[in-house]
Amino acid sequence: MPQASSSIGVFDSGVGGLSVLRALIAALPHERFVYLADSGNAPYGERGDAFVARRTHAITEYLRSQYDIKALVVACNTATAAAIHEVRSSHPELPLVGVEPALKPAVGLTHTGRIGVLGTRGTLTSAKFARLQASLGGQAEFVVQPCDGLAHAIERSVGWPSGPNAPGTETFALCEKYLASMKPFGSAPGSIDTLVLGCTHYVFVEEALRSLVGPQVQLIETGEPVARQTRRLLEQKSLLAPEDPRARPPAPVLLTTGALELLQTAAARWLQLPPECCSTVAIP
Repeated sequence: MPQASSSIGVFDSGVGGLSVLRALIAALPHERFVYLADSGNAPYGERGDAFVARRTHAITEYLRSQYDIKALVVACNTATAAAIHEVRSSHPELPLVGVEPALKPAVGLTHTGRIGVLGTRGTLTSAKFARLQASLGGQAEFVVQPCDGLAHAIERSVGWPSGPNAPGTETFALCEKYLASMKPFGSAPGSIDTLVLGCTHYVFVEEALRSLVGPQVQLIETGEPVARQTRRLLEQKSLLAPEDPRARPPAPVLLTTGALELLQTAAARWLQLPPECCSTVAIP
């Protein structure tokens, strides 16, 4: 059985979930983490639900058998929508945290009543997202924009010297294209004043998005709420790691089913972690 000293598992279809891992490390600095990027099968958002569910089950089983994880954070909106209910049924004793577009926090922050939502097609066409949106009916108007190819472009741009936020890059062009179809942005009546980043990859193009929508628009992501929920669940199960201010925070274990260099570059750029933290893994 997992102990308080066991690792917390985190997984995503690629390196985008490192944005959630970053928030988890900040909120839970004494915990051990093992992160798995299923980059060999990315992007999930353009795959079918059945495929995503199979991968989610396989990765959960792998992390439990190989690392004896005490909790699992599904740091992927698409996997959460497609499979988290099944994983909860298969592993009822495992504390499980998913991610979803932060529509509820956005409703509490908007002043114009118009909220933009960026996400993968898999997330935004899911029954789970439809239920979430319907539960907030009448509280705001949601302008929903599927961003085909954006998560994959962010993955590919990790190793570029300019990063994914620079004008002229494929990633910036996709951000520009999708935001242009949602206009207007701003604080004037009828404008979108709150933008929900409904994919964990999109946090890493926040600079580009900000330059395109202007400073009056609030950008909302899910990393910090997920970290708070993870802490709450571990407290309920008495599984929080003991806090020793003299101890050095443990380095996370980072795994990928894809290109090792991609994960190493992303970990260095976004988490300031050395390449030795990263390795490849095969999960049938």
